[in-house]
Order: sequence, then C-alpha cells, then structure tokens
Amino acid sequence: MDFNELEAMEGLRWSWHSWPTTKTDATSLIIPLSVMCTPLMQSAELPLLPYDPLLCSHCSAVLNPFARVDYTTRIWSCPFCFHRNPFPRSYSNLGESSLPAELFPTYNSVEYAKNNYNINSGGGVGLSRSSSSLLSMSSVVSTPREARGVVGPAFVFVLDACMEEEELRAVKRELLLIVEQLPENALVGLVTFDAMVKVYDLGFSDCSRVVLFPGERELSPEQVGKFLGIDGTKQQQLAKNPFFQNQSFLLPVSECEFNMTTAIEELYCSMRVVPGHRPQRATGAAISTALGLLEGCLCNTGARIMVFTSGPATLGPGIIVDSDLCSAIRNHRDLINGHAPYYRKSCSFYKRLAQRLSDSSIVLDLFASSLDQVGVAELKAPVESSGGFMMLGESFELDQFRKCMRHIFSHDQEGNLQMFFDATIEIVTTKDVKICGALGPCVSLQRKSSSVSNNVIGEGGTHIWKLCTLTNKTCFAFFFQVADEQKPQPGSVFLVQFITRYQHGSMGIRKRVTTTARRWVAKQSPEIAAGFDQEAAASVMARLAIHRAETCTATDVVRWLDDTLVRFASKFGDYVQEDPSSFRLSSKFSLYPQFMFYLRRSQFIDVFNTTPDETAFFRLMLNREGVMDSIVMIQPTLLEYSFDGPPVPVLLDVRSISPDVILLFDSFFCVVIHYGSKIAQWRKLGYDKDPNHENLRKLLEAPVLDAEQLMADRIPAPKLIRCDQHSSQARFLLAKLNPSVTQDSTYTEGSDVIFTDDLSLQVFINHLQALAVQS
Repeated sequence: MDFNELEAMEGLRWSWHSWPTTKTDATSLIIPLSVMCTPLMQSAELPLLPYDPLLCSHCSAVLNPFARVDYTTRIWSCPFCFHRNPFPRSYSNLGESSLPAELFPTYNSVEYAKNNYNINSGGGVGLSRSSSSLLSMSSVVSTPREARGVVGPAFVFVLDACMEEEELRAVKRELLLIVEQLPENALVGLVTFDAMVKVYDLGFSDCSRVVLFPGERELSPEQVGKFLGIDGTKQQQLAKNPFFQNQSFLLPVSECEFNMTTAIEELYCSMRVVPGHRPQRATGAAISTALGLLEGCLCNTGARIMVFTSGPATLGPGIIVDSDLCSAIRNHRDLINGHAPYYRKSCSFYKRLAQRLSDSSIVLDLFASSLDQVGVAELKAPVESSGGFMMLGESFELDQFRKCMRHIFSHDQEGNLQMFFDATIEIVTTKDVKICGALGPCVSLQRKSSSVSNNVIGEGGTHIWKLCTLTNKTCFAFFFQVADEQKPQPGSVFLVQFITRYQHGSMGIRKRVTTTARRWVAKQSPEIAAGFDQEAAASVMARLAIHRAETCTATDVVRWLDDTLVRFASKFGDYVQEDPSSFRLSSKFSLYPQFMFYLRRSQFIDVFNTTPDETAFFRLMLNREGVMDSIVMIQPTLLEYSFDGPPVPVLLDVRSISPDVILLFDSFFCVVIHYGSKIAQWRKLGYDKDPNHENLRKLLEAPVLDAEQLMADRIPAPKLIRCDQHSSQARFLLAKLNPSVTQDSTYTEGSDVIFTDDLSLQVFINHLQALAVQS
C-alpha cells in the first residue's frame, strides 16, 4: 500500500488504515486512531464545480460517490445516516451515463465554487459524460478581477519604531513593494509603536496625522473604537455586509496608496535609549489597538495583522522583560521554576487576544529580527490559533525575510492573492465513529453532535473547527475513537467526510469536500499491520508530545513516549518472553522506534541549549506541517556525495562522516553542507579551479545545487550552513547525529567522536527489546 499515492488523491494520511471493531481493541493499538488532513492539498485532477453542494437534509453530509442513487425515483440515500433525499430540479439530466462530478467514483475530493458576483456561469449543474469535460469547468468558475463590488482582505502593518535604522529601512522597502502590488480593493492600515502607539489617518492628505494611544494601558475594543471614531457595535449587528462605514484609518489601496506610501517612507527610528536600559516597546498594546481597529471596521471578511519587531516588549500589556538591562530575559529554567514574573500574565493577555482574533477571522503574523529573544513564547498562542505566519531571523536585510514576504503576497494566475481566509472544517462520520478532537492551527467551535466523543484531545468537543486562514500545505491531526453503542461487522465500511469552507483570494466562498472510506477488521486481522503508516503515526505522536509539553516537563513527556513505545513494541513484536535476543519487529513497524528515538532527543522535547522563543517557533511549525516535512523535522535526512557515483542516502550516524565525502544534511530548519577534511583541503588549495580536476568541481557544485532546490519552496527559508569537518559550525550536524561513537567507544582512526552522555540508537533499541519481552 503506497501511502503517498493515497495522500495525493485524498489529502489524508491515516495512522491506521484498517480499524478494529471495538473501542477496547482500538485502544490496544497504542497509537490513536487518527488522520493527518491537508484540506487544500493541491491536485491537478480536482474538479471545480460552479454550483452549491447538495446536502443531506438529516446529517448535512454532502452528496458523494458512496451514496446510493435511485435513478428512477430520483432519490439518493445518504451513506452516513441512510436518509433518503430527493434530487432538486437542477439535476434533471441525471442518469447512469450522465453523472455529476460529485458522484464519480474516482473523485474522492471535489471543490464547489459557486459564482458569488452574479456573473453568468453558464447555468445548469454541469452534468457530463466524461471526466475531461468536468475538468473544463474550472474555466467557468474563475471570478474576473473586474468584479470589484466586493471589498478585499485587510492588512494592518504594525511596525516597531525602535528598530535600528538599517533594519527599519529594509522593512520599509518590502512594505512599499507590497503596497504597490496589492489589489486595488484590498484595505490597508498602518500602526507604529515605541512607548506610544500611533494609528495613521490615511484619509487625511494635508499632512501626516496620527491618533496616539498610551503604551502602558490595556484598552478595550470599545475604547479603541471610541478614540478612533468608529463603532463596531453596528458592524456586529449587520454581519452580511463586510464593510459598513467610511473612516480613514483602514482604506482601500485605490483611495490611499499615495498617503500610505508617504507615511511608510517618512517612518524613522524613534528609539530613545537610556544607558543601561532596553528601548521602551509597547508591542502588546500595539497589537491590541490594531485588532480593535479591525474589529470596528470589518466583520468576518478576512484580515491580517502583520507585526514587525526587533526586540521584546518592555511596557504595558504583554510585557516580556523590564527595560533595565540588569533584568535578564526569561529562559526555560526560569519558566520551570516560576522565576519569570511577567510570563503567565502576558500569556493570559495574548490568549484573550487569540479568542478575539478567532471571533473576527483575523490572522496575526509575527516577523522578528533580533539576536536576542523578542517574546515569541508568549505570542505563540494568538499566532498559532489564528494560523498566522512566524519568522525568526537575525536581520530584516537577509534574503530570508524578503522571500517570506513575497511568498505570502504571491498571486495566482487570475491575479488574486493566494490567501484563504475565514475557513471552517466540518467532519461527518458514520454512527460507529466518534470525533475526539484536533491538533493544529484551529479553534474548536464547541458544536456538539452525536458523532462527538466525550474523550477530548486538543481542540475537542466539536465536529466543526474555525480556521482564520490556511494554505495548500496546512495540515491538521484529527483524532477518532470507536463508538460504544454497537459493534460493526468486520469487513463492513465506515465513512469520514471532511468539508472545508473558505474564502478564496477572489473573495468568493468555496467548499472543498473529501469523502473517504476504510474497513472494519477483526482484532487479529493481518490487515491491521498492513495498514499501519509509520510516518503518519510518528507525526501524530510528535504533535501529542508537544501538546503534552505545554503543561508537563520534558522529563515527563520523554517518560510518556518511552512507555508508549514499550507497550507498542510488546504488542506488535515477535519474541519469546524474557529473551531479548529473540525480539523481532516486522518491517511494517521497524521504522517507528527509530522515529521515536530521534523525537525524544529533538529540539521539540529536549529544550537544552534553546531559548523559549526558539522552542515556541519549532513547536508551532511542527504543529502545522504535513507528514513528510514533520518526518524531516523529527529525523533529518543525510545525503552522501562522493567520487564513487551519484548522491546516496546514508544513516544519520556519526560513522557517516568521512574525510573524502561531502554530506548534505536537512533538518527542515537548517540545511548543512559538510565537507570532509580532504575535500575541504583540496577546495582551499583551489584544485576545483584546475581544468584537470573537473570531477572535483562537479562534486563541490552538486550539494550546493541540491541545497538550493531544498530551500526553494520552504517557508520560512531554512538557514544554510557550510562547514568543514572538525570546524566549529560542524556542531549543527554533530548535534543531530546518532552518537554511535563517543568518548567511551573504541573507534577507528579518523572517525569523528561525539562527546556526550546520550544513548546511541543501538543501546536504545537494546533497552527497548529488554523491556518489551518482560512478562
């Protein structure tokens, strides 16, 4: 079973593809019944249909290929609740040889994109005799850019006025480029902050006019609206209209482009630093003010607050550290011991902001450039729950920042921004499946139904989740359990349907519907082992681990991972009790312990030598990426380049280091090109520039080209490190390798040695075998 091919068709990765028929048997599998879902995964064969989906009147499931259709009476039976529903008149041409796309057996996923602008879409429901004609519908539903009766998405740029001049100049340059390329109907606003918060009046052209807010106070949305002269109460009552009143702090680009660009160009560094003190930054107050501005002007149309900062908040709500440099910024030990005086209060403040962001479908993005911490650990909650983008860098002048910004504001072929706002994901299941919850950039809407389990995992207690935004790569982990009410028969089928509603870049509403089926099997069925996806299971366990790490210590999380792995190996291993040497694990399970070994020593769990900000960033990224990228984060890849042939994958082990090879290491967050000592010496002597050593030149070029290809589509761009064997920067590679050769080992001359007390993979597996075979 090729799980990658299934994912390409469904956008789903299942930890178990065959489920046992009872709750007890499912619990004994150790790894939870779960699905890694990428709702908007790109697919060349996805049909785009210019009409609304047909819903079951009883359970609200969408018509799908598993429905039973009676062509004579023109009735379809819902495969989820078995309710019989009549077809509407628009399906008058329905027949066995004339099926709508949603009934084609090959279309697990379809997308509905009814034209919302009253543009002629050709009529009918698009019945067709062939899949090729169905695919041609995509040209029908694209919305022309001339349909300008709709207000576009809103962008409020929040700038730290305490940046150094060079950093501020780099941010201004990118913002000017972005404003120039935004659609004319997009709304823009500008907020800057130091000790005060300034909201720019973009509708006043005689001079630069701003409204000042105190940075040390937390203002309510009503107070912000009152000071700005906008009233959000009316907007909340008139939810059908996305934009209600004329005001001058948030305007379409077509009306304020000159004033906006002038305001950005005139920004200057207002930092007034007292010796021995940090700059006065009111980051929390600035974000709260920008949110209040959007709440007063918009109602669920989709918006982004984009924060650019270069230091921690030292004033007002969301404060991270005192301005006095005698007060060190908090580290992990301070958080564990309760010695971070502002941490809990600031986290509470940002969690309240996170709820407001979700209620108004507003995204919070954070771009931080600093050699020190800026408060990402506290800001993680609103950024993650809103699906916002986060970048941690050393300077805004680096290509990493420019690449990130241009990726976010990229356009599709029709000229629309490739941004999706105000989304929801709804899950419909057959009655024998219960929904436990979700882990990812989403918020539970607390919508109860008969399919919702009382066992809550992550964002649970619902069958519908709110997403302020998502991309084609955003991935969610959904958890399920077998219902207690009745035992399904082995061999029978159960269904799960994912309905993703979102606002497209054209401002039209679309629905992506994916319906999938799996089988119930007996407790001892070989199909259980055959359907185990080791990579998906490792990704799910990684998300569960970092979810536990939010409330437990790293030691407790590692102990939980170890206990789970021992029980897993004991259940699925073949062995004689009390004889570790007899232990064998099938190839269908053998990679999983290796993934757990690298997970427990990864930066997601082991926070040694990382700051709270870095840990928050790493966990945020793991909690939204798909299975393949998650596996690279957990167990990085290592390629070897040599004169013997093309590059080959090698073990992530210190023994893979050799003087005459080049290694390409990819951990998702950084890419390392490691030159063996001989290769590095030849390079320093310039042999690669000698025409007689063409092979050396090609060998040196190959990993660089492959590294650039790895980094091309990855956002945020990973850090590229080039290092020689035994150099100081080789630590980025050595820290991730299996320490099979340490200071206590007998090793051959020329091998690298890792000075560590950590267990090697072999010792870890030996311990696992000894514990798994115990009676």
